[in-house]
Amino acid sequence: MTNLDNKCINTIRILSADAVQQADSGHPGMPMGSAAMAYALWMNHLRFNPKDPHWPARDRFILSAGHGSMLLYSFLYLTGYDLSLDDLKNFRQLDSKTPGHPEYHLTPGVETTTGPLGQGFANGVGMAIAQKYLSSVMEKPGFPVMNYHIYAIVSDGDLMEGISSEAASLAGHLKLGNLIYLYDDNHISIEGDTEIAFTENVEKRFEAFGWHVQVVDDGNDVDKISEAISNAVIVTDKPSLIKVRTHIGFGSPNKVNSESSHGSPLGDEELRLTKINLGFDPDKKFHVDDDVLDHFRKRGLQGAIENSEWRNNLSRYSKDFPESFEMFSAFRKGELSIDWAKHLPNFPPSESGMATRQASGKTLNAIAPLFPFLIGGSADLAPSNNTNLDSYTSFQSGNYSGRNLHFGVREHAMGAILNGITLTNPMIAYGATFLIFSDYMRPAIRLAAIMGIRPIYVFTHDSIALGEDGTTHQPIEQLAALRLIPNLVVLRPADANETAQAWRVAIEHKTGPVALILTRQKLPVFDRSIMPPADEISRGAYVMLGGEEEAELILIASGSEVHLAISAAKILKERGINSRVVNMASQELFEMQSSEYRQSVLPSNVRLRITIEAGTTKGWEKYATDSGAMIGIDTYGKSAPGEVLMKEFGISVENILATAESLLTAKNNSKQ
Repeated sequence: MTNLDNKCINTIRILSADAVQQADSGHPGMPMGSAAMAYALWMNHLRFNPKDPHWPARDRFILSAGHGSMLLYSFLYLTGYDLSLDDLKNFRQLDSKTPGHPEYHLTPGVETTTGPLGQGFANGVGMAIAQKYLSSVMEKPGFPVMNYHIYAIVSDGDLMEGISSEAASLAGHLKLGNLIYLYDDNHISIEGDTEIAFTENVEKRFEAFGWHVQVVDDGNDVDKISEAISNAVIVTDKPSLIKVRTHIGFGSPNKVNSESSHGSPLGDEELRLTKINLGFDPDKKFHVDDDVLDHFRKRGLQGAIENSEWRNNLSRYSKDFPESFEMFSAFRKGELSIDWAKHLPNFPPSESGMATRQASGKTLNAIAPLFPFLIGGSADLAPSNNTNLDSYTSFQSGNYSGRNLHFGVREHAMGAILNGITLTNPMIAYGATFLIFSDYMRPAIRLAAIMGIRPIYVFTHDSIALGEDGTTHQPIEQLAALRLIPNLVVLRPADANETAQAWRVAIEHKTGPVALILTRQKLPVFDRSIMPPADEISRGAYVMLGGEEEAELILIASGSEVHLAISAAKILKERGINSRVVNMASQELFEMQSSEYRQSVLPSNVRLRITIEAGTTKGWEKYATDSGAMIGIDTYGKSAPGEVLMKEFGISVENILATAESLLTAKNNSKQ
């Protein structure tokens, strides 16, 4: 390592400390301790181009330890990304490009939003799966157009989180040799030395997971760290973990190896001492010498040359394999040359019906040939979730072109892995489990919503109607909980044809994730010749019955309860009561519609409304109004056949009728 290398590394340390000090909040210790490790990776191995951050064949770098965000921001600025020194000075301030934790789409060069520990670790596994798939289906002899690696810096905290064990286990099983993680082994957590809670043998754990493990004892030895990365690149049949012994707050005379440097500024005096200790002028802030900036910028220019060479190779590829190239390019741009929605299945009317999970499976298999970059699977529940692609093989080591993913019983990791796959354009990823287990996935779902990316969640067994499995498996609050996540679209189709259209919505929705909520039990398939078309589901809510006349009462239902509302409305009609049935498949999509449309579906002058859903009533208040009622379940279920439970808890035509009559009687009495 040269004197210039050392100066560059120390510049990163001081920039990080300066930014945290100016913001008066943040985490200076991790960037100071990991600077040399990151320098070895960025300057000697990572393939990137600051002028083209979305270059498809770039290496991916994930700062899973997202609290150390100034480490990443320093590299992005120094190597020439669209990030200025003023942006560093604006660290953690309102509307800055340098938030407290890295955020995808906000800062050029940030590959994924990190901060909740373990998420970035699992995102990387998803990115590695995507790379293996793209390489397998795109590359031809002599044309390594998708040959890249996924790198990350992970922390003690990342490895403590259970999601990392889930993801590491799957990565080892899949032999993802394109995955290389640098473990920032600094021995410090917020509460003190990691020995108070974390004493396992990390090397043996990851070896047991099937990883290639190396140890570098000196976190400032750039040459040894670089050598370890080179060794990891050579190992193609195992993911790699490089355990690097670092020192949090390195360079700080009084706070090195101390938890006090983890999540607080060094302080003005300690920062001055640190600058003196590292050979910097203590009176200068955010200072970068010309030779340092020139050195980093040259590295950025080298990436531009590599990018240009790759594009030349891709140009030759496009001439030799035009169909493959055009397919890849079109999907990256979101362009389809066919009206793919015409290929959605059309299910005939049927009273005996079909479970929406079954209709989902048929739809998924119908559209799979049209979307070559659509892959997914289930958390060991594919036969129940109906998510297997019947004409395609499983994604496994030795068969990375398979499109059926087997996540095992690892819902939390599945959610974050889906994010990693989806972050790899043009991939579309779906993952399935029972609705009750969406709780395990919630942190990853929330991050997908924050990033505005579009993984598709298939949640089956959506109510107490699943029956005898009992309270532990019967979702009550899960629908409401999912609806509380901003930028997540929750879709609960009412029959088979709506389910097919729900997949169309999910595929075409570009600004966030979509959750499909599906039944285990069979539902009638509506006769669409006498009812509105199923594609009305794209509006979120629409009038299924009774829209042609003035209604005294509106019945609002979702999913499996829509047919109950329709049956009740027909009986009310026989009794001389005009009612309207509104199918509220998605509250989120409905709220996106114009006020005029929403008023046409739910006219404000009709205050008598009944909401009907086999889940908690929380969240339905705004639609029921203060003059209406809500039919739902605000307790846990029981173990019994599904049809018995639905009646037991009042999710029935009889209870809808009784509730309607009660509201109408109260209204009439109030007029007397």
